Amino acid sequence: MNTINETNFQFPNQKSVYKGKVREVYNINNEVLVMVASDRLSAFDVILPKQIPFKGQILNQIATKMMNETADLVPNWLVANPDENVAVGHLCEPFKVEMVIRGYLSGHAAREYALGKRVLCGVPMPEGMKENGRFPEPIITPSTKADNGEHDEDISREEILAKGIVSEEDYVVLEEYTRKLFTRGTEIAAKRGLILVDTKYEFGKTKDGRIVLIDEIHTPDSSRYFYAEGYLDRQAKGEKQKQLSKEFVRQWLIESGFQGKVGQRIPEMTTEKITEISERYIELFEQITGDDFVKANTDNVLNRIEKNVTSFLTS
Repeated sequence: MNTINETNFQFPNQKSVYKGKVREVYNINNEVLVMVASDRLSAFDVILPKQIPFKGQILNQIATKMMNETADLVPNWLVANPDENVAVGHLCEPFKVEMVIRGYLSGHAAREYALGKRVLCGVPMPEGMKENGRFPEPIITPSTKADNGEHDEDISREEILAKGIVSEEDYVVLEEYTRKLFTRGTEIAAKRGLILVDTKYEFGKTKDGRIVLIDEIHTPDSSRYFYAEGYLDRQAKGEKQKQLSKEFVRQWLIESGFQGKVGQRIPEMTTEKITEISERYIELFEQITGDDFVKANTDNVLNRIEKNVTSFLTS
């Protein structure tokens, strides 16, 4: 199976390229960005050594669908999708914070809570909560990159403003957009028998000063979902929730003794494990979008992408 590990395209009028953990972003003439979703898999801020078939296509197509379903609420950067793995959008200056919003005590928040912490990113969490229990109101717990640019770090609203990372005027808009998107995402999930547990949004500012949603939205890499059916029953019994997110990858790594810490070794990614992860991502796509997943032709995937994007840029 041909997968996308990395790309080294030279598109017409290309100015630069930025390579993230999962996506590679090409600056075209300082006007638009071409974002290529690779099949790389990251967890605990570490890129795992093997790629997952169709993962990039899945993330790109979920994000595209969700951007279209929220465009009436919040402006976004998206212009076109010339390829199954590609989104083209307006050039933006990204804000250096990720807006994480949590409706439930899960994942990182639950791990912090279990350590006895009752304040996360400056936001108090009620006493007496069970893991995966619902917060009285969704809480915004931002994160930013560490000084070395690798690990995400919790940060409070007060620290963001005090350090001048984002102006107060802009941050108010980020909070407003985050709550609107989470409300809409919750409604979309409910129609598909799901609970949107938590998610993160990234924003940027266009050349003309508009704040827009960028990157991905409501994908299994950026969001956590529970199945709504049986949620209350499982909570009452103290059972784990049936999840629809990348958390299954994190749990496999944790059980194998890996959490991205110094000295820990990534467990072997067998063919069977890679196939299992790919099939789970396809399940995630179909559950989240309500659409059947159609696998793109991967016989020569890099040539396909280069041809499609070049055709779009020169048309």
